[in-house]
Amino acid sequence: MKKLITLLISLLLLLSVMPTTALADDEYFTQEQIDYYKNLGLQGTTVNVYNWGEYISDGSEGSMDVVYQFERLTGAKVNYTNFESNENMYSKLSGGGVSYDVIVPSDYMIDRLIDEDMLLPLDYDNIPNMKYINEKYSHLYYDPDQIYTVTYNVGTTVLIYNKKLVSEKPTSWNVLWDEQYRDKVLMFNNPRDAFAIAQAVLGQDFNSNNEQDWAQAAELLAKQKDLVNPVYVMDEVFNLMESGEYAFATYYAGDYLLMLENNEDLDYCYPEEGVNEFYDALCIPNCSKNKRGGEAFINFMHEPQVAYENCEYIYYHSPNVTVENNEESSLYEEPVIYPENIKTQVFKNLPQNIIELENNLWTQVKSGKLSVDSKAQDKKIYTEFCVLVAGVTVVAVFKLISNAKKKKEQDLTQLYD
Repeated sequence: MKKLITLLISLLLLLSVMPTTALADDEYFTQEQIDYYKNLGLQGTTVNVYNWGEYISDGSEGSMDVVYQFERLTGAKVNYTNFESNENMYSKLSGGGVSYDVIVPSDYMIDRLIDEDMLLPLDYDNIPNMKYINEKYSHLYYDPDQIYTVTYNVGTTVLIYNKKLVSEKPTSWNVLWDEQYRDKVLMFNNPRDAFAIAQAVLGQDFNSNNEQDWAQAAELLAKQKDLVNPVYVMDEVFNLMESGEYAFATYYAGDYLLMLENNEDLDYCYPEEGVNEFYDALCIPNCSKNKRGGEAFINFMHEPQVAYENCEYIYYHSPNVTVENNEESSLYEEPVIYPENIKTQVFKNLPQNIIELENNLWTQVKSGKLSVDSKAQDKKIYTEFCVLVAGVTVVAVFKLISNAKKKKEQDLTQLYD
């Protein structure tokens, strides 16, 4: 009994001199970090986050559950929802009746949101982890004064292909118009990315203000629809390409590595005509009802441990220097994530008339109204209509002449009578 009491006393003495961090025994965070988030006073509040699908470490396969960890440290509740495209996100915000505290738009959409006064300036005092952002990913063209954004990820579009269905490594976007791959092509289901591929083939500026350029790109996309009948997808691309049923997919470079894990027959190329380089950033929209909570979430996303876990989960180029310089990262010096000597263009906000034209042309492309077959059918209908109108006109004229002749004969008869 005395030995047990002595053991307990010794254990208590040992615990009393151990550092606080050891007592906490937290899997991811230091006591300093734990105290920081606890003292923010967010307990009982809700943080509404609107992000791309598959774009945060969610706890699956042993990864960090980022949302849960933020809730655990702050005592706040996160309402986390997804969008599939910048356009869908913009439509939701501009439609009103919603409240988000954090959104993750891409560069050109950020440009538009700033122009339309839809973002709130950030208080960077509440985002001390801004110190971890590589300087080349701050003060970017869409936020030159660094007022509204914290870069989340950097990436490019890429052409993904199935080596079992494609005999030679492609070098050009032109393979997406090759008839031998009919019903085997997956294309972006958003206008900006889809048009950029056609614009690259045509040698155009992705941000052209010339309406004729957009019309030509739409014609090329319509031709693709005639030749290969592509399937327009976004997040569905993962299951479809991993299934091995499709020859090509257009998507984002980081996602290629995720698909490769489930289908080793996949490969990629950076087409010689060029690709889009993009930046996704964390922002707070002006519909936010918990700006402080939003800033806390943005800061949390760039805690070194969190940024690393997100990078390992979604396979995108993190602008966080602690991740970029981590030699233990599975993406360290990965060529698809850190490509060299490739041709790129960025997306910028477009004038309203071009945005409306782009959306209208995209609707026509997808519906088949710009296809050669559709035009031929329209021409046939028009020709048949003209023939019908001509026939009706001839009959009408004949009747008028006939009636006039009869009336004249009747008048003459009456005159002689």
